[in-house]
This record gives sequence, C-alpha cells and structure tokens, in this order.
Amino acid sequence: MPDTEARNGTLYAISAYLMWGFAPLYFKAIASVAPDEILMHRVIWSFFLVAGLVWFGGRMGEVRALLKKPKTLGILSITALLVGANWLIFIWAVANDHVLDASLGYFINPLLSVALGMLVLGERLGRLQMLAVSIAALGVLVQLIQFGSVPWISLALAGSFGIYGLMRKQVNLQASTGLLVETAILLPLALLYWAMIDTATSDLASNTLSLNLLLLAAGIVTTLPLLAFSAAAIRIPLYLLGMLQYIGPSIMFVMALTLFGESLSAPQLVTFGFIWSALLLLSFDAIKKARQKRRALKRA
Repeated sequence: MPDTEARNGTLYAISAYLMWGFAPLYFKAIASVAPDEILMHRVIWSFFLVAGLVWFGGRMGEVRALLKKPKTLGILSITALLVGANWLIFIWAVANDHVLDASLGYFINPLLSVALGMLVLGERLGRLQMLAVSIAALGVLVQLIQFGSVPWISLALAGSFGIYGLMRKQVNLQASTGLLVETAILLPLALLYWAMIDTATSDLASNTLSLNLLLLAAGIVTTLPLLAFSAAAIRIPLYLLGMLQYIGPSIMFVMALTLFGESLSAPQLVTFGFIWSALLLLSFDAIKKARQKRRALKRA
C-alpha cells in the first residue's frame, strides 16, 4: 500500500508540474485577449468549478466553518491578492514574450521559499542551503552590477508565489477549499470589472465558440494542477516534491527558446547559471537529508 501511494503521489506531482509547464501554450492561444481580462475569466470560472468540486466532495462544512474565523479569512484575503497578482504577472509575461523570465521566476521560487523560512519562520538552514541561497542572491546581484538590470518579472513571480505559499501554510487548508475562498474573495471584483469593461472580447455573445471555450477553460487550467499538486503533497516526501517541481520551469525554458522564438540574453544566461548551480546544491542537500533520515529509521 505505501508503495502504491508513493507511486500515485509521484504521478500526481508529475501531472501537476507538466500542466504548469505547458500552461504558456494555453495563454498564447488566447493572446488576443488582454491579460487583465484573462485574469477576470480565470477568477470567475475557477470559482464556479472549485465550488462544484467542494460541494460534491461534501466539504462545504469546512467553508462554513471558515466564515466564523475572521483571522483565517484575513489571511486568505491577502493570499487571494497575492495569487491574483501572480496570475496576472504570469499572463502578462507570456503575452509579451517573457516566458524565459517566467521560467527563471519558478526556478528561483524554491530558493526564495528556503530564505523566507529562515527570515520569517526562524528556520535554521544547513550549510548547503545557506550556500545555495547565497549563490542565488549573488546571481541577481551580478546581473544588477554587470548589466545594470534586475529580473523584475522573475522576482515578482517568485516573490508573490513564495509569500503565498508561506501564508497558506499558516491556515492549513485543503487546496480546493482554500482556492474556493480565495476566488470567492476576488469574484465581486472580477464581476464588477466585467460589467465595466467594453472590449472586443468582453461580450461572450460576439465571440467565436472556440474563443469562449478557451476562456471557460481558464477554470480548468487553474484548478486541475492545484488539485494534482495537493494530492501529491500528502503522498510523497517533501524532498521528492521539491525535486519534481523543476519540471515546470524546465518545460517553459525549452518552449521559450524553441516554440516562442525567445533568445537568451547575456544577463539572463548569467542569472540562470547561478540559479541552476544553487538548485543543484539544494537538491543534493535534500537527497542527503532524505538518506540520513532513512538510515535513522532503519536503525530505530
């Protein structure tokens, strides 16, 4: 049974990261729609899809219980804004041919999460972890000093998602339940925005069927990988989940250079080199600790 659970968890994780990795293809397909309008559809259709899943899953009681916890609702209000900002930045990056920057952002994310754990939660870092974070910071600093630029898109994506993950840990909710509350918080803003805008694609009645189906699919593109990730997180060790997460940005990196015709600039190449070196150290440290833990369990 444990082997089956681990295998299923690995498959869930790979599925989640594959969906996130190939997500730019979806957003390229609806590039004729403005990023803020895509975000609006993402919020609306994600809400209805997740509401259905929570309802049929019999977890509406969890949502009702949340309404009696103002502190938790306050945290979810902040995480809703953070995930909304992350979605908008990512959509804009894809639409404006910055998929490489988006890829770098999600390579930076695990390193930033380690740094946030130290700075905010007071976690003690091992020597390899500290070295990895330092190398990543040095990569950004070198780009700033040598080329006079900062990878703002990458840092904004990594920062918003890193802080989002940190805050979501504080409320300890199922992915679907938390996402339902977050999209419910953003829903009035999305509906109000829809009522106010007047663009070539804002009226569904005047759109082609294929475009409308793509816009409705925003809910699926948002929800499915999150649910797969949630299912993986409870089945496999954290180090394995962390190792597999490089699948997504790696796919984005390859697609940016091949399908989307982006070129790797000198500043990007330098920063990628530093970040990849840091990630190798972080991965080595995670594997080393996992082996030590297994040996300790065997001895016990």
